[in-house]
Amino acid sequence: KMHEIMGNLTDQTVNGSCQGPTSACNKSADGDALELPTFSTAAKVRVIITFALCAVSAVCNLAVLWAASSGGRRKSHVRILIMNLTVADLLVTFIVMPVDAVWNITVQWQAGDVACRLLMFMKLVAMYSCAFVTVVISLDRQSAILNPLGISEAKRKSKVMLAVAWTMSVILSLPQMFIFRNVTITVPEKFTQCTTHGSFVQRWQETLYNMFTFVCLFLLPLAIMIFCYTRILIEISSRMARNNFLSRDVHLRRSHNNIPKARMRTLKMSIVIVTSFIICWTPYYLLGLWYWLFPEKMEKTVSHSLTHMLFIFGLFNACLDPITYGLFTIHFHKGMRRCRQSSNARTELENNTRLVQMIRLSSRRQIASDVHSASTEVVSESNIMKHVSNPDMSISKI
Repeated sequence: KMHEIMGNLTDQTVNGSCQGPTSACNKSADGDALELPTFSTAAKVRVIITFALCAVSAVCNLAVLWAASSGGRRKSHVRILIMNLTVADLLVTFIVMPVDAVWNITVQWQAGDVACRLLMFMKLVAMYSCAFVTVVISLDRQSAILNPLGISEAKRKSKVMLAVAWTMSVILSLPQMFIFRNVTITVPEKFTQCTTHGSFVQRWQETLYNMFTFVCLFLLPLAIMIFCYTRILIEISSRMARNNFLSRDVHLRRSHNNIPKARMRTLKMSIVIVTSFIICWTPYYLLGLWYWLFPEKMEKTVSHSLTHMLFIFGLFNACLDPITYGLFTIHFHKGMRRCRQSSNARTELENNTRLVQMIRLSSRRQIASDVHSASTEVVSESNIMKHVSNPDMSISKI
């Protein structure tokens, strides 16, 4: 199955064996006996790794979201961008990953037609939002480096770009609601799948739709990111070249402020952004491109194990994003430091409370002991006074 991530590729088993949404048939497109998919060993490994990635991604992204959202009412536009990216990654974490894992376990679709359409729509929204928010961050970083004096307009521009990114994610994903449907076959046995079978009259229409999704979801965001970060690197290189003409004293004075550190942080983050995006998603999307253009050849050449591996590798990007945008961001360090300080403060407060309680208890015991000792001394003194005041009584008794 190559439709897990893109959400718009058809299931070859159903499509190649049926001529209608509820047709009964027992032949594939090549005239061979129909073989229904099974929960293979490769699929089992895929499910285990997917659930593990889901847990790691949830913890990392929720930590980044907490760190970015805490620490004051007024938030910088960079933190807002990071929060939006984290939300997009959480959509992948809580929609794409669980749906894929459960779908591989059940093999066929058992959630009904409405869930089929809705989940395919939400899966593509999650993927589009990740790509588009990453593009917004790239454009924002480019503006910050190339036009540092326009920082006052940066927050407003970032909000507008984020609104456009989320709106386009929803709009471009809407066709999923109409092209996906439940398809059921009855021979060799009853089998239901969530697929696009019957939604396209001609094969080229489906290929065109898949190519459009491929361009919007991968090629266009990748081109924009490379363009933005190339301009950033060129600008940083030119500024460093100009700084070489300054005197050594001036260069030393400039090296102690936060501008070079910010440039290096942006440079490192830029490299990690582009590298992680390319490494994680390029192999799977290229495989998808091959499938759209030459499906029969790809099915014969590429094993299902490789498809599973490339899909999991793409999902790994959701785990890398919180590391990339979190650990390279000062606010994340401050947020985690506040978390540790808050935890330490609570621990110290609990320890102090216990210490105060122990001191109070010890004081009460000491007071009680002193009172008892004092009362004993009073009784003894009273007896002595009696003996002193009546000496004859004591002698007579003796």
